[in-house]
Amino acid sequence: MRSIKVRDYMSTRLVTFRRETNVVEAMRTLLDHEISGAPVISEDGRVVGMLSEADLMQVVIQDSYYDESGGIVGDFMKFPVDTISPNDDIYTVAERFIADGRRRYPVVDEGRLVGQVSRSDVLKAAEDFLQRR
Repeated sequence: MRSIKVRDYMSTRLVTFRRETNVVEAMRTLLDHEISGAPVISEDGRVVGMLSEADLMQVVIQDSYYDESGGIVGDFMKFPVDTISPNDDIYTVAERFIADGRRRYPVVDEGRLVGQVSRSDVLKAAEDFLQRR
């Protein structure tokens, strides 16, 4: 079977956040871009967390119960982050999606964020492969 690499299907134009980003601003960014999450990176481009819609539910609860709104991304993001390599085989990544139930993985090369691969990216790769048969 031909190997299809993550680098051939990953997204490289990403929405990212910093730890110090205002969480309400991050929420607005996710809504504006119609995405369910984004990597949180350091100044040197290393992935330090992930922020998702599920993480932002804590903001809703905090505001509702405690009448406290806001905060920063670093207070709500998940870490450590599972990442993949641009050289990983797309079918191996598909197995990880099934096993882990995730929607996306940051793609890291030499410690730095270079892209992101989602379940729909894996489906596009599979479709391309099946159409060439």
